[in-house]
Amino acid sequence: MSEQTQQTNPGVVIVGAGMAGVQTAVALREQGFTGPVTLLGAEPHQPYDRPPLSKAVLLGKAEDSAFDVDFEGLDIELRLGTEVTGLRHAEHELDTEAGPVPYEVLVLATGARPLTLPGSDGVPGVHLLRTLDDAARLRPVLATAPATVVVGAGWIGAEFATAARAAGCAVTVVEAADRVLAGALPAEVTAPMAGWYAEAGAELITGAKVAGIDEGRVRLADGRELEAGAVVVGIGARPATDWLTGTGIDRGPDGSVTADAHLRTTLPGVYAVGDCSSFPSARYGTRLLVHHWDNALQGPRAVAANILAGEPVRAYDPVPYFWSEQFGRFVQYAGHHAGADTLLWRGDPGDATWSVCWLRDGLLVAVLAVGRPRDLAQGRKLIESAVPVDPARVADPATPLKSATA
Repeated sequence: MSEQTQQTNPGVVIVGAGMAGVQTAVALREQGFTGPVTLLGAEPHQPYDRPPLSKAVLLGKAEDSAFDVDFEGLDIELRLGTEVTGLRHAEHELDTEAGPVPYEVLVLATGARPLTLPGSDGVPGVHLLRTLDDAARLRPVLATAPATVVVGAGWIGAEFATAARAAGCAVTVVEAADRVLAGALPAEVTAPMAGWYAEAGAELITGAKVAGIDEGRVRLADGRELEAGAVVVGIGARPATDWLTGTGIDRGPDGSVTADAHLRTTLPGVYAVGDCSSFPSARYGTRLLVHHWDNALQGPRAVAANILAGEPVRAYDPVPYFWSEQFGRFVQYAGHHAGADTLLWRGDPGDATWSVCWLRDGLLVAVLAVGRPRDLAQGRKLIESAVPVDPARVADPATPLKSATA
């Protein structure tokens, strides 16, 4: 691309400066794109990684978690504090408070927004934990070790409860479902995980809906009231895509941009990646919406390759992966277990380490590993290779996870 073309060509504009947006910009440069790259971030902070927010940043062990990326050296124009409010594809322009931003190719990487409890907005002491500002507000609160109520016993709820206990807080976790991780894992798998809360000194109340939150207390639907010097809401997130209404970009019932196998949207020259986007998985025969760090790392590489080629050359069909650090345990998951016909345990869930494997038609499709990283690494390779496994060998925790013929 000539210097004159670069000056007149708006190039690639990326909306969202989280993991997916930053990695898309970096991947474009690493793969040889020389045109203009503009990264728009709604927050005023230098782009940062989110996982440390519920750990080191929250506990004061780190001030921030900024990405180690030399944006200036990579010739990536970074515009912070720039919220995009509209898209006019016919004009190839984005609307922002600072004025229109033209683009040639557009990448949507707006992430997800946390769900809130109705009636909790503006109530003193109620917190979310999604952004650096959220962590900054919560950190001095935890330092005073207040009685803390966590609403939601999912992944983020467990991680925050872990941090709050480490800070010396009395912690009560309230979950509307009858068990922890109800939307993520089968009941038989989550049953041993419920005991981790008590081991850590946190009270777990399941099957309890929140009727309301007042300053200093949480009211449950059954009439109970919980003292709450701090309330942290962790009940899930939804793709941050409301601003795309009426733009011609298709979205699914879950709010995600319904990208195709090459992460293209229904508008030409517009891609979507990360938490805001779902994609069809040929591996699993369904559309996946993956709200995890690894998806925001891997997807951008496919987007960059397709942008550089100017045509769909790289399909995106990963083995989803995530991890969670909670209650002194390292939990990892790879794959997608919906549709599996066989569940096999590797080890006793009453022990410190164990794994669960899911099979479908003799193939490993998912693995959950608690303190067994080797199981996760071996299992992930088996899922990727799609080779048959021996169920008896899979169920033996002393035997490495290998194909039936290995």
